[in-house]
Order: sequence, then structure tokens, then C-alpha cells
Amino acid sequence: MRKALVVGIDDYPGSARLRGCVNDANAVAELLDKNADGSPNFQVKLFTTAKTKDELKSIILEAFNGHDDDVNLFYFSGHGNFSGTGGYIVTPDFSRHNVGISMDELLKIVGLSRARHKIVVLDCCHAGAMGTPAIMGNSAAFLEQGVIIMASSRSDESAVESNGHGVFTSLLIDALKGGAADVGGEITASSIYSYINRALGSWDQRPVFKANIIRPVSLRKVNPPVLLSELRKLKEYFPDVENDFQLDPSYEYTTDTPNEANIATFKILRRMQLIGLIEPVGEEYMYWAAVRSKSCRLTSLGKYYWKLIKDGKI
Repeated sequence: MRKALVVGIDDYPGSARLRGCVNDANAVAELLDKNADGSPNFQVKLFTTAKTKDELKSIILEAFNGHDDDVNLFYFSGHGNFSGTGGYIVTPDFSRHNVGISMDELLKIVGLSRARHKIVVLDCCHAGAMGTPAIMGNSAAFLEQGVIIMASSRSDESAVESNGHGVFTSLLIDALKGGAADVGGEITASSIYSYINRALGSWDQRPVFKANIIRPVSLRKVNPPVLLSELRKLKEYFPDVENDFQLDPSYEYTTDTPNEANIATFKILRRMQLIGLIEPVGEEYMYWAAVRSKSCRLTSLGKYYWKLIKDGKI
């Protein structure tokens, strides 16, 4: 099973009230619920009415209490706090000396889960404190195997809201929609971080990624630009990794000598070019490579996938 607890809190008292966290949670929950083709993804519990620390802690404990789960995921959008005793996710009943749930305690709860993979995504100020020992020797703050943390900002930074969403979550949403997908349409935690990291400049809040994993964890699937059956044709089109694929005008339907089978092949080759697997030789565009009887070849990325196919890994 794949379970996701998605929490967004706007309703803090007085001037502490936020505006975009419930929007964040709603959007993330909707994307995690299903893959792009409509197939089930996570069993999502959306929680946007948390009032107390005890209430939120109770539902977090429930979320990470599965015995046979493949993935447990916790997403939080709200206030964060950092003090000499570490980081905290803040609840609406906060007081000066009891601001919310300790990130060290949260990580202990996560680490004790029997799920194969445990993922925490925090969009709050000081989120990067998660997984960093507040007190030396505090083993609760170390990552157990299978734990992944994605944080919107470093421990000494604020997290920014803009246009009704957190800046971090806006990028997370785009990543889950397909911006962080690989050639096969898989979106992993690490590819999401890379996507967000590239989008945020050196002077912006800096996202943080911490993990103790031995394999990537898929968070969502989107429709790939090249079907798997088409991707495997790389080995057919290029019998050797260093081979070129010879083109001629019959591959282009606008010429005087179009060939239906070659045109179908050319459409696949052009889709492969769009995602960086092949490139025309001696021409800027595939069209001219065909019209002028040039060829195309594998890029470095194309060679990587060619070898995966050859080794039976795709």
C-alpha cells in the first residue's frame, strides 16, 4: 500500500494566519491521489483543519503505523520554527514554550514505521532542520533506512508564499505534473528535488534533500513522451551504440517520395529527439537530415538508454 497524509494549515491565530497552505495541500493531495492516466497512486488523507498539537500528532502516528506498506508519505504546509532545541512544525495552539511538534520527534515516528519507504515533505520556514541533530548524540534525528526528507528551505531560512501557494510547493506541483518525469514518465523524489533545486536561484530559499535509500522511489507516473514499446526500438534502429541511422527523403511526408512505413519510423525518431535521445548529423533539424539524406545518431543520453535496453533493464 501507498499512503499519503497531506496537511495544510492556514488558520493560525491573529497575525500568524497564512493564506496559501490549504491551497498547497489541496493541490498536492489531488496529484498524489492518481497517476496521469487515472490509475490509483496513493491512498490520500487530506487534513486541513488541525487545531492542536495532539490532534496532528495523533494522525501522523496513524499515517506511519502500517505494517505492510510500500510507501508512507507526510506532506506539511504551514508555519515552521527553529530554536536552540531544534526545528518544529507549528500548530495553531502554539505557545511560547510549546510551539508544536518537534522535527526530531517527527523523524523518530517516521523512522519507526515498517513501511519500505518513508517520505517527509515540509514546506515551512526552517524546514531544513528536519534530520539534523539539535543536540549532539540525539539519535532520533538520524535517518533510518528508507527515509527521505524534502524541505523547502534551510534551517536558518524562511519559506516564501506567492500567488496563493508556497514557492516550494508551486514547483513541487509542476514537478508532479510531469516537469520532473524521466523518459519513462516516472517521477521520483530525487528528480523532484533536482527540478526544484534548478528552478530556485542562489539568492532564493534553498531546498534541502536528505535520504538514506538504496533505490529511487516513484511518487507519480505521467504519460511518457515516448512509449516504452517505442523506446525499445532504439536497439532496433541502432544495432550498435555507435551506429548512425541513415535517413532519406522517403522518411518525410512532405517530399515527393514519401514511404508510409518510413514516415511512421520518422515520427518515433522525432519524439526521441525531443527528449534528447538522438540528434541529426550535420543538420540542425531532423527534417533537413531526411530531405538531404543525412543521418541521425544516439546522444549520450540515448546511449545510456540503449545500454539499459540491451541489458534487459527496460
